[in-house]
Amino acid sequence: MARPASFILAALLLACAGSTAMAQAERYELDALDRWRKVAESDPASEEAQLLAARKALVDGEATRAKKLVNGFLERFPLSRYRADALLLKGDAIRTEGDEYEALYEYEEICRRYSASEAFIPALEREYAIACEYADGLKRRFWGTVRIVNADEDAQELLIRVQERLPGSELAERACMRLADYYFARREMIMASEAYSIFIENFPRSANVTKARLRLIYSYLAGFRGPEYDASSLLEARAKLRSLKSLQPGLAQQVGADGILLRIEESQAAKLLSTADWYIETGDPISAELFIRRLVQRHPSSIATLEALRIVPLVLPKLPESVIREAPDYRTLRKQLLGVEWDDMSAPIESVEAPAAPIATPAAAPSPEESPK
Repeated sequence: MARPASFILAALLLACAGSTAMAQAERYELDALDRWRKVAESDPASEEAQLLAARKALVDGEATRAKKLVNGFLERFPLSRYRADALLLKGDAIRTEGDEYEALYEYEEICRRYSASEAFIPALEREYAIACEYADGLKRRFWGTVRIVNADEDAQELLIRVQERLPGSELAERACMRLADYYFARREMIMASEAYSIFIENFPRSANVTKARLRLIYSYLAGFRGPEYDASSLLEARAKLRSLKSLQPGLAQQVGADGILLRIEESQAAKLLSTADWYIETGDPISAELFIRRLVQRHPSSIATLEALRIVPLVLPKLPESVIREAPDYRTLRKQLLGVEWDDMSAPIESVEAPAAPIATPAAAPSPEESPK
């Protein structure tokens, strides 16, 4: 008895569907000799087979279809033991479609609810990759359309979360350095110094710890805005440079630590002179002399000291006798350093010859490409 053509076609389609489902359900594992061995085939309707079908669709470049398959899987098996893997697969599908920010919701659910699953570290790696893209300037999509939304804060938040969720790991190390470099590249020196300090503390044996030490010093130096502002960053830079000379004397010599320390001393001296000038302008000669005294005692060879000795004879006549008795021998210092007698101060200050070298200030921080690795 001849079978109708429609019956034959249906049989062929059913056979093809069955073979496809069985192929999708095939599983392979590595044996003791690192050879792939086919293991027992699972039911095409099982959780593993359905998730495998979604994964295969993503590998074949069908991200939209893969996302639909995963959504169906999550609806049918809301309490599946493979839920974390399904969320990771869904996030990858969404990211492949070009919406990495939407994919973060899937990765975040894994990080918050399934930290013991095998999908936890891959989800963190995805978040780190997205953070790097945002840190490099990638904009977020505005309601899924054009990329015009600034993502700088998202980049910082993601890099911090990676460190908090997997402390001490190689991934956390990369995230910490990436965050510090992010601040350094944008000249946010206070934040950069904090990030590099955290890196040195948390990863003292890292191959990048030398880079972190140098960047930390550069950050402190660049954080000094001038004699009129706070000089605490100079003190930090000086301490770190001295530490570098003890730990890595060869590197300290290579970067010119002695010259930088000299420039720091000149900047600190300029800070004291600026303060003394301010007290002179406000009519407080006692405080002005106090800072001049500190200047000549702490930085006797600085250019700022020469400038202070030019003006000190105008300050002393306004001081009480008790302050003058405790003051340094400005007369002798003035003659030794300026070669000018005390009585010559009756002449205008401009007529006193002194070195014309400008007060040194800390060097600006180099760009990320210029600083040693």
